[in-house]
Amino acid sequence: MSTQDAGYTATTRPTALPAGARLVLKVGSSSLTREDGGLNLNRIDILTRLIAGLRRRGHDVVLVSSGAVAAGLPALGMDERPSELRLLQAAASVGQGRLVSRWQTAMSAYGQVTAQVLLTAQDVAVRRHYRTVRATFDALLSMGAVPVVNENDAVANAEFSLGDNDHLAALVAHLVSADVLVLFTDVDGMWTAKPGTPGATPIRFVPDVTHLEGVNVDMRGSALGTGGMRTKLQAATIACASGTDTVIASADDAVRLLGTDGVPADLGTWFSATGPHRPSRRLWMAHASVPEGRVLIDAGAAQALTVGKKSLLLPGVTGVAGNFESGAVVEVVGPDGVLARGICRYASAELDEVLQARRSGGEVPDHVTPVVHRDDLAELPHGLGA
Repeated sequence: MSTQDAGYTATTRPTALPAGARLVLKVGSSSLTREDGGLNLNRIDILTRLIAGLRRRGHDVVLVSSGAVAAGLPALGMDERPSELRLLQAAASVGQGRLVSRWQTAMSAYGQVTAQVLLTAQDVAVRRHYRTVRATFDALLSMGAVPVVNENDAVANAEFSLGDNDHLAALVAHLVSADVLVLFTDVDGMWTAKPGTPGATPIRFVPDVTHLEGVNVDMRGSALGTGGMRTKLQAATIACASGTDTVIASADDAVRLLGTDGVPADLGTWFSATGPHRPSRRLWMAHASVPEGRVLIDAGAAQALTVGKKSLLLPGVTGVAGNFESGAVVEVVGPDGVLARGICRYASAELDEVLQARRSGGEVPDHVTPVVHRDDLAELPHGLGA
């Protein structure tokens, strides 16, 4: 498939950063480490000089930096990233201090103040924590600091983790109301197929992620990283739906891409925002909350939610999964998959009581309150339903 067939052209993408744009830059482990697994200090210096230049031109910058595990491996005598959780956490514990120390040393040489921000899934999944983190970012940026963000891998676990720093970067971009999110990686943006495949061509502009259906995004990340092109596409989908343009580009091209406010059209892939900056409450529900259960609905209710923009009412509910109380965040699942997340106004036991009464032909309890009110519902961007 060619870029012309998919409907994108390089000439329609922005040619410059907005004046005073707030940027979130995410750098993956593959871009921060040498072949022997140690930190690439030259790359850190180049990126630091770039960030200092962006700050001088009036841009706020937040840096989401991977590399804690990679930085800790040599010190612990490990040759490769371990698969066992406790060893990963040990490497992250040793490496995080080394990683942020390198960033602080480099930033100070260019007159920049850095602030380490380590986040856990609870920090973005629990609403009151989410608001506190947002206020912290606001304070740091208002005072001219450059937050250096990473997941707190030393205490994260497989069951309750942010998963990867691409996802984290998309959430941070919303937290700080970023204008542009840049995901630096080891390939030059998205391609129609794996680079090197006969006929593969770069995709320079994506006006809407739905235009990428049929594009192969199964390129894997490096041995030291956890992500890949699929996770970057998911992050771009989240960020764009929340009002933030997103760029996927090679870290080797960072200076050419952002060294001036003009953005070269032949570098990386630019995704245009598909909606305005969304209220943080709905973004939290859609991508940062931890659902406690599922509410299954029929095709008519799915149509009412997605097309009619209506609340979810009891007659459209066909099933319930999980054990939760009223006020819990749940996934709303239609015949074709997950449609949305929302705050359920019924406990799972109450919904189950209604469903059992229907099946037995008995008297259905009289409930008029919406199961999920429209104001408490956040639709998921296309393609992100599990």
